[in-house]
Parts: sequence; C-alpha cells; structure tokens
Amino acid sequence: MSRTRADFTRALEGKKIPVLTLDNKWHQVFQEYKGDKRIQKLEKQLNELIKEQGKCTTQSKDIKKLKAKLMKEIVGSMDEIGEGGQNKRLEKEMEEKTRLINECNEKLEAYQDELLELPAQIEKLNYELMLITMETCYSAMEKNSFEIREIGAWIKNIRMELKKRVIRKQEKEKENQLLYSYMHDIFGAEVIEIFDMEYLKKDDEEKS
Repeated sequence: MSRTRADFTRALEGKKIPVLTLDNKWHQVFQEYKGDKRIQKLEKQLNELIKEQGKCTTQSKDIKKLKAKLMKEIVGSMDEIGEGGQNKRLEKEMEEKTRLINECNEKLEAYQDELLELPAQIEKLNYELMLITMETCYSAMEKNSFEIREIGAWIKNIRMELKKRVIRKQEKEKENQLLYSYMHDIFGAEVIEIFDMEYLKKDDEEKS
C-alpha cells in the first residue's frame, strides 16, 4: 500500500522531532540518500540557521559581559567624580561608555529578536526534512521489499532445482553401481578391469 505526504504528516502529529542534522543516527542511516537534492538543500539551510542561532547566542553573551563591565566602570567613575568634584576627562569617558552601553542595548535587542524567530524557522525546516526523510525511507523500504521477494523466489527455485539435481545424481550413481555389479558378476574380475578403469577415472574426475 502506497503512502502519501498526508499519511506522514498525520504520523508526525504531537511528535517531538529532534534536529535531524544534529542527530548522528540520522547521518548514519541516510548517508547514501544524501544525493537527493531536496535533502541536500534542506540540510544546508538548516545548518546555516543552527549556525546563526549559535552565533547570536555567543554574541549576546559577549555583549552582556561588555555591558556589565561598562556599567561597573561608570559607577566607579561616578564615585570618583563625587569625591573630587567635576572632572572633564571622567565625564567624557562616562559619556562614551554610556554611548557604548546604548549600542550594546540595541545589538542585544536585535539579537533577541533574531533568537525569538530562529527556533520557529529551524522547526519548520526540520519538519520538512523529516517529511522528506520519511518519504525516502518508505520508498527505499518498498524497493527493498520488492527485491527481497524476488531474491526469495529465486532462492526457492534454486533450492527446488538443486534438490532435483541431487536426486538425479543419486539415481545415476545407484544405476552405475547396479550396472557395475552386474558386469562384475557376469565377467569376473579380470574381464571387468576395463570397466573398473573407466568408471573409477570418471568418478575421480567428478570428485576433483
């Protein structure tokens, strides 16, 4: 019975699908099917999104560290200004650090927006890759099942033919033994020598 994409879609309802390109077992099982252009395209796109997600996460952490460092330095500068009155150099440094903090906030907001969008994009591509994987898997299993039935039928026929030939061989050996025995009884050992030589020679050739 053939399956449609709708069948595979229903089968995936409520299922948690692992990210396939991060799944070693998926790579092992479907290594020979990666020539499929659909799989190649989705695998590439999915890996790019995962890479982008990792980049955004790393950059966000680095910016948060920088922001925390700048804020700590600003607090220290404020204390220093408070103790010694006005300090043009420190005030200028604080202004620059404040500007940098605002830049950090803008970048963090942009990364946060991207990190909110990426999981849905990854899930969508991964779902499509899973559907194609299921279609590929079913198609391969159908083809394999057909070949298994063909090979099974061939083996069955060969076994039957082999059995017939074994029986025929045994019948011929039995017939030779009867003929040899009869000739030996009629002519005796001396006259049957020629039959011994021919019979034994052929028997040795078959065994070698």
